[in-house]
Amino acid sequence: MIPANSRVAIAMSGGVDSSVAAALLVENGYDVFGVMMRLWSASPDAPNLCCTPKDVDIARNVASILDIPFHELDVMALFKQNVVDAFTDAYLRGITPNPCLICNRSIRWGFLLEKVQEMSASHLATGHYARIDEKGSEYRLLRGKDRSKDQSYVLSMLQQSDLTRTNFPLGEFTKEEVRQFARRFNLPVADKPDSQDLCFVPDGDYRSFLSQQASHIPSPGPIVDVRGTRLGTHAGLSNYTIGQRRGIGISAPDPFYVVEKRIETNTLIVGKRSALGRKVFTTEPIDWIAGCPPDQSMPLVVRVRYKAAEVPATIDIKKDKSVEVHLSSAVADITPGQSAVLYSGEICLGGGIIRI
Repeated sequence: MIPANSRVAIAMSGGVDSSVAAALLVENGYDVFGVMMRLWSASPDAPNLCCTPKDVDIARNVASILDIPFHELDVMALFKQNVVDAFTDAYLRGITPNPCLICNRSIRWGFLLEKVQEMSASHLATGHYARIDEKGSEYRLLRGKDRSKDQSYVLSMLQQSDLTRTNFPLGEFTKEEVRQFARRFNLPVADKPDSQDLCFVPDGDYRSFLSQQASHIPSPGPIVDVRGTRLGTHAGLSNYTIGQRRGIGISAPDPFYVVEKRIETNTLIVGKRSALGRKVFTTEPIDWIAGCPPDQSMPLVVRVRYKAAEVPATIDIKKDKSVEVHLSSAVADITPGQSAVLYSGEICLGGGIIRI
């Protein structure tokens, strides 16, 4: 809980979620001000989908309706360096990153949290669908009530110091309830569609985006099957992701899927769908939200992508702090660069980048 009469900054985007979060904070009597980040975009003709000039106008209008101050913060250069460049660099190294996790770590709970504290806010609130509770001296990140909108996966990098200064006003509500709140508060965003995940690639064509942004374009190389038989030539490893079926460029009676990308030899490994399944994989050291690993006897489930199904798992923590994850059943889309996020019931325990 936020102490009464606290000064709270709400990160606004011009969407229904952050707008309703702001309205709920005002209704609960907090001293609220809105902040909106101006993010980098590839060109004026391809604005960042998260914070277009129209979205800025909408957010400013919502702040006016709620009678709260509104501030714009320029984070274009920081966003380009920490999120966009990291995204392109990861693809060039043959891995598939999750830029939302990168943004949350370095921008929202990095730059923005520090900035609003300089502006005398005790807490940063956002429109994420997740919850925070306290158990003794520990702050815990919980799933959002609306499982279809739960965003704890992309918040799995938060630490205790972040959770003590964070609030998620929407965590106890469903999306439909949030839209109903928007109508009750007479906000002009009640029926606004949800934003896109990959905000800085407006048309969704990340391959074209990479070719425009990257200073180095990967070279073609061999496509081989899981037995080592050469089947063709790929167009650069950054054009493919684990589990991909379409666009490989191989004709066969049964479809091939991307099984592995071997960066050291610039080789694309393909196989039938049955070759995709994996029951064991390794992650980089996990950011445990509690500050330490859970009890090894605790029942766990793991999610290997934002929208992936959860699978029961056990973990083995290695001497170098990497984590070997053992799944109860094989999962097809385990991808280096994505985050494996672990849960125990409603509690998000933390996540680590998949190595394989």
